[in-house]
Amino acid sequence: MVITQKIGFLGGGAMAEALMSGIVNSNLILPETIYVSDLQDDRLVHLKEKLDINIIRDNTDLVHHVDIVILAVKPFILPEVLKEVGSKLQPGQLLVSIAAGIPTSFIENFVNEVPVVRVMPNTPCLVREGAVAIARGKNACDEHSRIVEKLCSSVGMAVSVKESLMDAVTGLSGSGPAYMYLIVEALADAGVRMGLPRDTAIKMGAQTMLGAARMIIETGEHPSQLKDKVTTPGGTTIEGVFALEDANVRAAFMEAVEAACIRSRELSGN
Repeated sequence: MVITQKIGFLGGGAMAEALMSGIVNSNLILPETIYVSDLQDDRLVHLKEKLDINIIRDNTDLVHHVDIVILAVKPFILPEVLKEVGSKLQPGQLLVSIAAGIPTSFIENFVNEVPVVRVMPNTPCLVREGAVAIARGKNACDEHSRIVEKLCSSVGMAVSVKESLMDAVTGLSGSGPAYMYLIVEALADAGVRMGLPRDTAIKMGAQTMLGAARMIIETGEHPSQLKDKVTTPGGTTIEGVFALEDANVRAAFMEAVEAACIRSRELSGN
């Protein structure tokens, strides 16, 4: 599926740059059909030099040039941007929001019948290994979801979920990278304790996490099956697994996801 529509980004920050880079580098869309507006001229110059896309300094002007508008601004200024461009959007356009915690119902109040799709990316999108959740608003259809899923797949894995599950997504994949960094840091500390140089321990811990994740995704096997293949009777791994179970590590991660999910609900007013 090749995207033929023109795409405009309202905001040229890090996540917008990651998505633009992904769709350009994957040849999903031609650079000359991508537009971006931003308050900071240095960001626009950077994006122009890096990706050879079109830069526009006026948000309403950008809206008139494109078929898909991506809201890539901070959540606290989103209402201001929607007041500026909402009435300029047409039902034939598609509005995509990557603003964290802002429901489609809020955005739809500013844009009449324009279809809205909400996207929850995570920071590994910056290295094209993201986990992205997509939820569509009341006026969006399957085709709109497919288009957005294709765009987001250029920076990692994209899945569609019900919007009511977006807070759970935030607790799992949105906050999840921080949990993973803690694991790698702990593994590295353990390696150092056992005599490994710090830089070697960090690299080995990170690569071990990357390899294990890729095994799950590429084999399609359940994590418990893959764990059992590593855990030989009376061996070293089962001793480590027992230590983790004895420390209630599994429950701790479940509680972490739940706590982040609850906080996400509080922040978004759900």
